Amino acid sequence: MSTLAVRKAAPAAGTTPGTARRPPLRRRVALIPTVTLLLGAVYTLLPVAWVVIASTKSGHELFSTFTFLPGTGFTDNIRDLNAYRDGIYWSWMGNSALFSGLGALLSTAVSAVSGYALATYRFKGRETMFNVLLAGVLMPPVILAIPQYLLLAKADLTDSYLSVLLPQILSPYGVYLARIYASAAVPADVVEAGRMDGASEWRIFTRIALPMMIPGMVTVFLFQFVAIWNNFLLPYIMLSDDEKFPLTLGLYTLLEQGSNTPALYTLVITGAFLAVLPLIVLFLVVQRFWSLDLLSGAVKS
Repeated sequence: MSTLAVRKAAPAAGTTPGTARRPPLRRRVALIPTVTLLLGAVYTLLPVAWVVIASTKSGHELFSTFTFLPGTGFTDNIRDLNAYRDGIYWSWMGNSALFSGLGALLSTAVSAVSGYALATYRFKGRETMFNVLLAGVLMPPVILAIPQYLLLAKADLTDSYLSVLLPQILSPYGVYLARIYASAAVPADVVEAGRMDGASEWRIFTRIALPMMIPGMVTVFLFQFVAIWNNFLLPYIMLSDDEKFPLTLGLYTLLEQGSNTPALYTLVITGAFLAVLPLIVLFLVVQRFWSLDLLSGAVKS
């Protein structure tokens, strides 16, 4: 046997054949975050999976056994939900789409303008104003619900669509995200170059800064849309006409009636499943905006 073959066959000094096959300690430690994330994903998705499966079961299948096998009553549940009070569920769906879509759009616009102004301009009281906004991020919504109701009651706007839309327009968290993103995505040199070219401040914002901020503003829109879509407390306090209810409040009324009419439980579960679908579609549609370049091609290295 040659000397080269002997060197290849011999184990490294200070090691044994058993220890040479063991994976490094760093690799084993790196598996901990992966396993933790997988457990978190299972914990988060398990209720969603149960809702999806439960929506396929009839009332008898739902209450007789607890399994994760699909049922046979999905089409009947959809038909019953559509027939309930002449399809009021779809009115609730439309109200949720109106509140969430328009409210998130207006909130994103206000957040973009406010965040850009706080990031770009230097004026007296800027940091104080920003700190007040940060205090608003820490304020629980339940504390503000009653004062908002009293203010809107003085303006005779309760039990109207505006009573749900107006409090959602200003989002302290959205303004905070917009300022942080504008500080990172909009270079001061680009803004100054626009001023030197004679562009107005509004034109600089709409034509230069806003395209750079699109990925961040998509995030703000998505956060606000989901928050308004899932909001229960504000519509519960502001609205009394069930024709104006969003999905959260409408399904809650169905759930309350289910204590006397158990057949309505299948409608609640099927309605909850259908209520998740628009959020999934929204995530799939807007996710491509997150892949945009941070500066959108305005600054070249």
